[in-house]
Amino acid sequence: MDASLPLAGVTVVAIEQAVAAPFCTARLADAGARVIKIERPEGDFARSYDDVAAGQSSYFVWLNRGKESLALNLAEPDDLAALRALIETADILVQNLKRGAMERLGLGVEALRRRHPRLICCSISGYGDDGPLADRKAYDLLVQAESGLASITGGPAEPARVGVSIVDIATGATAYSALLEALLARAQTGQGADIRVSLFDVMAEWMTVPLLHHEAGKPPQRIGLAHPSLAPYGAFTTKDGRRILISIQNDREWRKFCIAILGDAACADDERFATNIARVRARAATDALVQRAFGERDAADLIAALAAADIAFASVNDLAALSRHPHLRRIAVETPGGAVAYPAPAPIFVGAPRRYGRVPALGEHDAAVKGETGAPTASNKGD
Repeated sequence: MDASLPLAGVTVVAIEQAVAAPFCTARLADAGARVIKIERPEGDFARSYDDVAAGQSSYFVWLNRGKESLALNLAEPDDLAALRALIETADILVQNLKRGAMERLGLGVEALRRRHPRLICCSISGYGDDGPLADRKAYDLLVQAESGLASITGGPAEPARVGVSIVDIATGATAYSALLEALLARAQTGQGADIRVSLFDVMAEWMTVPLLHHEAGKPPQRIGLAHPSLAPYGAFTTKDGRRILISIQNDREWRKFCIAILGDAACADDERFATNIARVRARAATDALVQRAFGERDAADLIAALAAADIAFASVNDLAALSRHPHLRRIAVETPGGAVAYPAPAPIFVGAPRRYGRVPALGEHDAAVKGETGAPTASNKGD
């Protein structure tokens, strides 16, 4: 690993599977940490989600670059001893086992931190350690439903799933930022931390705005590709059948839009449309005005006019369009099945381009890592 990276020298033990915890630790690995991924003998179950990435799981290839894979059967005393030895030398422990599993292994976080006060522990769960749902299984879509996110997603007919694993990704990103805070604090105090992050808490916080609208008696409605609080902010169809989404954020932009796109400056002063609150109240009439103007122009002409007027807009693209999008940056990651190219992590460190580690095969680092701990391996058990 590049010694110039900010987390070089930091060792992470990750008892993890699926998406949320691996998302977090992939970012730690990208930043230079040594991440030792603890897998069951049969592997992280995300390894078998699909086979579209050079014959391997897209989820696993995306979220496990730059890690070492150590396959352990924690019911075996030697393997459990190896894990204990690794944790003793670690800076960070990330785990997303069932509630109580670490305690049953003799690895409860409180006990670990008493023995290793500099250890930073991050426990990721579905519903946290307390409360009526603490023992309930929780996966991304389940929490989308439980948190109310699905109720405000989709069209009027029924709730819908957000099309990516937004709960898992948000939770992984939250855990990552909390771990960076803990590392900064430890540099000042010498003390580690006990961090608990639940999928439900993360998504409940993200639901703050719609929840406050509901509690004010104005619950947001499902309106597809439109914004519940702003108008016009939605997708409209051009003369040649393209869908263009526009966003008018304030009344100044509305006036400019009326002049440049609608060709009707009077609309900016019409009391039905003059303010955003009025436009939202008269959404059907507002949208009809916009659709009439869009329906009279081809997409290329309209896009040019929107750009010239500095109106915010986007094409309603599909995945084929994303695949060939001129703004899409990619990285190529080595995997046991060959190189896989996929979208690059968003942060760009100017003047310090990142190189990303390979995705490990299951148990690829068993001998090397166990050798560091002195634990028996398949090659030396008979010695």
